Amino acid sequence: MTHYVEKFTAAVVQAEPVWLDLQGSVDKTIALAEEAAGNGANIVAFPETWVPGYPWWIWLDSVAWQSQFVVPYAQNSLSLDSQEFTAITDAARRLGIAIALGHSERVGGSLYMGQALISSDGTVLKTRRKLKPTHVERSVFGDGDGSDVAVVDSEFGRWGALCCAEHLQPLTKYAMFAQREQLHIAAWPSFSIYENAAYLLGPEVNTAASQQYAVEGQTFVLAPTSIIGKAAYDTFVDTEQKRELLKLGGGYARIYGPDGRSLATPLDPAQEGILYANIDYNEILGAKNAYDPVGHYSRPDVFQLLFNPNPLDRVITTEQLTSANETEVVEPRG
Repeated sequence: MTHYVEKFTAAVVQAEPVWLDLQGSVDKTIALAEEAAGNGANIVAFPETWVPGYPWWIWLDSVAWQSQFVVPYAQNSLSLDSQEFTAITDAARRLGIAIALGHSERVGGSLYMGQALISSDGTVLKTRRKLKPTHVERSVFGDGDGSDVAVVDSEFGRWGALCCAEHLQPLTKYAMFAQREQLHIAAWPSFSIYENAAYLLGPEVNTAASQQYAVEGQTFVLAPTSIIGKAAYDTFVDTEQKRELLKLGGGYARIYGPDGRSLATPLDPAQEGILYANIDYNEILGAKNAYDPVGHYSRPDVFQLLFNPNPLDRVITTEQLTSANETEVVEPRG
């Protein structure tokens, strides 16, 4: 795409999900998109697994206790061929606002940590899955593949997305930067777990990861987060010990410019709301003048990245193998 909007208004959500409720999640998504569009935003970004909320139970107790959430979470996860997903793409078109949606994606009996990039005319530009779920997330979600590390053309230039601790994966980030990303969605859950016991899971480290992504890639970063409120406690917290492990609040939504500046005043960590910022891609040129690790500031004679961007097929038929062999050119040995 050679023609795109270089100046626009971006919105980032900080709110509590409608836990384990697919239809409620869709309704709240559309309501927040309506609010953002009404305030002049051209694009709105939602947190990681916003639909139907992040599975916090995996951090709180034994597998036996967690089993009560397995079926309801799968039932309320989002299928991309469903009427619920269509309702969101229809809303994007009706409101004239692009949507970056975080969701638990259900395919058959498997779940994936998904993100969907939807244009303001309702077109789905890209759906992706978190390449490697983090720590205990692997007990719920499957892996993505190389096709999920992608930047796509959009009405807002080169647009990409990653989830949560993917922003601590240096090779993943470099693969994204190399695709000339201009607008990046850094989707996070809330920063609410193990306060004062696991610093690396807290807001200081992870907001810094979003900010560092902006500086390293010279890209605008929209970083939505969820919050933990009373509804989360009603759903996940049944002991005083769990109350200590999972704290209220945890919202640290941010918007960063390509030089690392914060472009929106943060909300209180327990407050629901939307952050707004004006985006001007001309600022990227100034940032890249100093740093461009995939351009003038790179050393490909010393370092190169091997990247397989192809989707991973679970099944390869004999017909596919035959076709591949027939087109293969074999050089004579000698």
